[in-house]
Amino acid sequence: MSFSDAKCLITYFSRKGNNYVSGKIVNLKVGNTEVAAEMVREITGGDLFHIEAMNAYPEDYTETTEVAKQELHTNTRPKLTGHIETMTSYDVIFLGYPNWWGTMPMPVFTFLEEYDFSGKTIVPFCTHEGSGLGHSEKDIAKLCPQAKLLKGMAIHGTRVKDAKKDLANWLEKVRSAF
Repeated sequence: MSFSDAKCLITYFSRKGNNYVSGKIVNLKVGNTEVAAEMVREITGGDLFHIEAMNAYPEDYTETTEVAKQELHTNTRPKLTGHIETMTSYDVIFLGYPNWWGTMPMPVFTFLEEYDFSGKTIVPFCTHEGSGLGHSEKDIAKLCPQAKLLKGMAIHGTRVKDAKKDLANWLEKVRSAF
């Protein structure tokens, strides 16, 4: 099966602005996960959806990490700004997110709990600064037990702009698993 044979959705959570990159705080005009999601869209031709929390995270990186840690510890499900009306029409969901505290940001948990992924294929990709996918794949499997979960890809945030070839190679392997 090719990507054109499957209806693909590339959904992602990304944070622009102050971010931790290569040991220092830098201001990103576009978040790393959004950069990767755009590459996945270019390769697959799928539709793109940005997961956004209704209440924006603080501009300051350290403050955001504290909010994210608190949300994780209290199992918070932030409200989202948008929703997908036609989720039933998608076969493959590419799910992108940064690694926050060893897993996905809590708005991604909200997103996964909003829909029925039974019979769908979920393909995670994650940006990170050294933590890889953490335990996010296990968390996705718990939240979406009726979905087929394929092996995800972790992309080092500092290399994301140069990751298109790696993403294309990974997506070729993913395609053969449909």
